[in-house]
Amino acid sequence: MSKGIMGKKIGMTQLIQENGSVVAVTVIECVPNVVVQKKTGETDGYNAIQLGYIDLPARKVTKPVEGHFKKAEVAPKRFVKEFRFDEVESYNLGDEIKVDMFNEGDIVDVIGTSKGKGYAGTIKRHGTHRGPMTHGSQYHRGPGSMGACSDPSRIFKGKKMPGHMGHERVTIQNLQILKIDAEKNLIIIRGAIPGPKKGLVSICVAKKSA
Repeated sequence: MSKGIMGKKIGMTQLIQENGSVVAVTVIECVPNVVVQKKTGETDGYNAIQLGYIDLPARKVTKPVEGHFKKAEVAPKRFVKEFRFDEVESYNLGDEIKVDMFNEGDIVDVIGTSKGKGYAGTIKRHGTHRGPMTHGSQYHRGPGSMGACSDPSRIFKGKKMPGHMGHERVTIQNLQILKIDAEKNLIIIRGAIPGPKKGLVSICVAKKSA
């Protein structure tokens, strides 16, 4: 069954399991998401639900966006994301989606935006080797050869060059939910997920789970 929810990354900690082993986990706070729009196969060609997350002051909303939320009779939301749901008919506009839609032991995919590292060289960005550091080489952390000379007189696509690093959409697949705290709206997932603390993440059913 397809399902999903948006949340905020709180940070990482440790969880002691019943067998005494210590596992690194990530805590995600998922304040109830609100159903803003329903899409069905008859009207849109596929089944999906649009969810809104975190209230947004009305003064920061444009009139077209305000009308979109007013149609659903919900307050404007800061983040809006669409999830593929199989049973769209069981949801109504304004319904709340909470963490209890998942169960402990579920395998999920987590989508987030990685930490931005700014402008980085090839060693940090791609893990390339550096040049000799002694004997007057005068070439230490450069990108290396740019390619051939007069032929083809250009740099081939895919050359590992310096540039912007991080701040990209990243998906971590097949992570296990170890614990759910419905009272505090918390989901505890095994392992690390992309993004900084307080970063927006999306949790959905794993697409490639064994």
